[in-house]
Amino acid sequence: MQHITAADITAFEKVYRLNFVNGLPGYKPANLVGTAAPGGRTNLAIFSSVLHLGSDPAVLGMVTRPTTVPRHTYQNIKDNGGCYTLNQVPMPLVAHAHYTSANFEDESEFDACGFTAELRDGFAAPYVAESALSIGMRLKEEHAIFNGTVLLVGTVEHVYLRPEALRPDGTLDLAAADTAAISGLDGYHQVLAPVRYGYARPGQFPEPLR
Repeated sequence: MQHITAADITAFEKVYRLNFVNGLPGYKPANLVGTAAPGGRTNLAIFSSVLHLGSDPAVLGMVTRPTTVPRHTYQNIKDNGGCYTLNQVPMPLVAHAHYTSANFEDESEFDACGFTAELRDGFAAPYVAESALSIGMRLKEEHAIFNGTVLLVGTVEHVYLRPEALRPDGTLDLAAADTAAISGLDGYHQVLAPVRYGYARPGQFPEPLR
């Protein structure tokens, strides 16, 4: 078993360190974050830092990079009533999704990367029409983290999903929806059908659900 210390990580070459540390959490969700500036110009960016924070009310978190340089996603959320959308990445479009990380100055990533911006039900941020699962979010809190990143905490206001993505018990079938997962900075993975288990109880070793 190889042992790597915090001092070793600090001493890594920059790109090597980025690759290594970004892979440590394992597989992560792949979401395209849709926003719009107050004037209507749309923005789309790939994020792998979305996390569940609570179910009642429905609350999700998202970590953004330091705002020491312009961050269009962050600024649009702040300037447009706290509205943003989370759109799970379709596996057939992972190259298009990854392309949104390029530095587009004067063109919307929706147009440059081949996605369709769709406004729904009067919400102020655009959804990705190609996504099988999209969520309309509203920012409630933000928390500065000591390394300069920012945790955005938002409530779920709208969910749009294709019927095959929802099981009768309320769980989501992401394999049927053909959404991608991310490892590290640039690895995209197809999701396989899960092995599911019921509620775990002491003295009763879990068996797969039938």
